Amino acid sequence: MADTPSKQTGAGVTPTAREPKSVRVVMLALMITMMLAMLDNMIVGTAMPTIVGELGGLEHLSWVVTSYTLATAASTPIWGKLGDMYGRKGAFLSSIVIFLIGSALSGMAQDMGQLIAFRAVQGLGAGGLMVGVMAIIGDLVPPRERGRYQGMMAGVMAIAMIGGPLVGGTITDHWGWRWAFYINLPLGIVALGLITAVLHLPRKRSQARIDYLGAALLTIGITAIVLVTTWGGTEYAWGSARIMELIGIGVAALVGFVFWQTRATEPIVPLHIFRSRNFTLMSLIGFITGFVMFGATLFLPLYQQSVQGASATNSGLLLLPMLGAMLVTSIVAGRITTNSGRYKIFPIVGGALMIVGLYLLSTMDTGTSRLTSGVFMAVVGLGMGCLMQITMLVAQNSVEMKDMGVASSSTTLFRTLGSSFGVAIMGALFNSRVQDAMAERAGALGSAVTEQSAQLDAASLAKLPAAAREAYQYAVSDGTHAAFLLGSVVAVIALVAAFFVKEVPLRGTGPKPEGAADEAAAPKTPVAESV
Repeated sequence: MADTPSKQTGAGVTPTAREPKSVRVVMLALMITMMLAMLDNMIVGTAMPTIVGELGGLEHLSWVVTSYTLATAASTPIWGKLGDMYGRKGAFLSSIVIFLIGSALSGMAQDMGQLIAFRAVQGLGAGGLMVGVMAIIGDLVPPRERGRYQGMMAGVMAIAMIGGPLVGGTITDHWGWRWAFYINLPLGIVALGLITAVLHLPRKRSQARIDYLGAALLTIGITAIVLVTTWGGTEYAWGSARIMELIGIGVAALVGFVFWQTRATEPIVPLHIFRSRNFTLMSLIGFITGFVMFGATLFLPLYQQSVQGASATNSGLLLLPMLGAMLVTSIVAGRITTNSGRYKIFPIVGGALMIVGLYLLSTMDTGTSRLTSGVFMAVVGLGMGCLMQITMLVAQNSVEMKDMGVASSSTTLFRTLGSSFGVAIMGALFNSRVQDAMAERAGALGSAVTEQSAQLDAASLAKLPAAAREAYQYAVSDGTHAAFLLGSVVAVIALVAAFFVKEVPLRGTGPKPEGAADEAAAPKTPVAESV
């Protein structure tokens, strides 16, 4: 494709008349890549019973998900920094290739140990997918236009969350569980081809060395945090020696990481980006959004299956009010931001709607209808839709172009850590309330029923005596009440943070962003040759 002249700013490229079609092709490739990252865990989760049936290793089942999550979280900030130092396109293509290699190897796994190892390889690639998508959008599209495209990405996330379980079940039933991994290959190859052919970003070569010590300390710290939130209250008691050891290791590694970042020549996460009030606030709001969102998507299907009698497939479809509202609101918020250049209202409205929606969900009991719970879910979805991509947009607008990758990766990492804490803390509260309620309502039988797990599948629930089943339904209502009430309280933090956001004009449309260098002094990153 021939080069086309483009007007460059400190924020990216203002597309010329010939560029929109090329930008749309790149966005298609980015959406496919985003779909890969989001769909994988959804599809694999549905296929897990079949995988265990063939490979065995039930005792290691949780590690199939944990190894992927750990690798993704630990590699996310490193991918962002590599893109900043050596060029976005090369780092992004590398992450896709690693993800596809991990997918192919996972599909060929012959035992549970191999599958866990290959899922870690997949996770290493996945850490660069989300970061690469958001950072490339940040390179290609000025902030004033960026909300529209990031709203589309939020839509892809919603579609993946809705369609993942359905696609996973269909693939497993008709093609076998190995195709839950192989399905990534054709999609990934299409994305690779489009990005290679159409996306032209300048090559970079930093003279500085990679901050290996910082990367190691951050990886150890994140790994310890994720293991604490994954194992706490399930594999090990919260006060056990193993959990305390992990907390100590995590705290020591992160303190050491922060100390070293002030001295490293090319730090993995430059601490100066947190001097921007908006960036710090968006990181906090992103953490809370992850906390609430993944907690809701975990406990709502459980409530629908256990209390409202929905099947596993239907419970996924019953999340449509929340995910549909999130999709519509993300797109509308993006377009309003593009047209007006104003965005502060969205974190405020989003935080308020999340508080109200989660409180409404906490009022659900055994008599709540699907229509009523659907309305409550829609309120939560409206709130999350106002927050999902606006947090990334404002975070990117708060840093210089040279830090676009670490800004995108840090925001993504905070949301990932928020989801880990949300699932762990809300899960611990849920389990405690369910077990207490079962002991109170069904005595020794109730305690025996929930001794192994407070979350019963449909088959186990159907085998219970009528009295125990009714007690369990009340117990689940109590558990979801506590979990969603906690979520509502936590969401207050996001609302308070939103009021302190400073509405800095989006780059390319007004004065410089908060904390950024003057445009004349800031590095001029030539963003695209033909796009």
